[in-house]
Amino acid sequence: MTAAPSDESGPFPDEAGPEVVTPAVRPIVAAPPRPPALSPSRAADFRRCPLLYRFRAVDRLPEPPSRAQVRGTLVHAVLEQLFAREPADRTPRAARELLGPCWDDLAAADPAVTALFTGPEDPQLALWLDSASALLDRYFALEDPAGVTATAVEARIEATLDGADGADGAAPVPLRGILDRLDDGPDGLRVVDYKTGATPGEGYESGVLFQLKFYALAVLLTHGRVPDELRLLYLADGTALTYRPDAEELTRFGRLLDAVWTAIRLAAPTGDFRPRPGPACRTCDHQARCPAWGGTPPPYPGWPGGGA
Repeated sequence: MTAAPSDESGPFPDEAGPEVVTPAVRPIVAAPPRPPALSPSRAADFRRCPLLYRFRAVDRLPEPPSRAQVRGTLVHAVLEQLFAREPADRTPRAARELLGPCWDDLAAADPAVTALFTGPEDPQLALWLDSASALLDRYFALEDPAGVTATAVEARIEATLDGADGADGAAPVPLRGILDRLDDGPDGLRVVDYKTGATPGEGYESGVLFQLKFYALAVLLTHGRVPDELRLLYLADGTALTYRPDAEELTRFGRLLDAVWTAIRLAAPTGDFRPRPGPACRTCDHQARCPAWGGTPPPYPGWPGGGA
């Protein structure tokens, strides 16, 4: 803690000694919010419903977590800590032992997580933790973490994509996301993503492929290499899916992201993010604020960090 300024020359003004100069107290200024960037989730939000993108990326309205979402966060936290251990210690028993402490950390950090259950003795909590343990067991059925050379785990990745020239000139496209895992071993560079849900049904593959290509492009921009493999591990049904991208395909995908970011930048000055009703509206937390459902959005707060 920094001491308050004093009018005295030192801590003991009546005693002889060298003058002690009290350092000036610098005011604490809150850092301005980071300007939004494209992540796989936010890009998907805008393509699905521009107003949903605004609520999440600009207004940053809170959304109550679900048990399924928190279970995914918990499993990711366990696997992150598991990979911090020596390869020989990455065992199913170690993962199960990490489950309780990781849950305690999540519950302590967010009251909304704690509110999902009535308390530590809630029988639903025990069943829920058992379901998370079952997901971890399926993970070990898909791969042996002792044989994995992970260079990054739950790591933030940020990159800048050169934008194409448009009516308002070229603008860089900021990319941001969290890599579940990046491996670099004898089989090449591999991006691994854990999914605690089941393998998507027909018609939903495009969303998964969008996320995979996003991370592949981000790795290309930051590492100068096209990942040799993208791997999805679906822990609910024990399915592993792999995809091998190429540079030309990622270039085309970059143009898609540039188009999305350009549309966001055009809407940003005035807040012209319009709703796009669709099947996802049924489970949206923001129906009461959505004009498509008779609601009224809150006043537009402006683009975080200034101009888009």
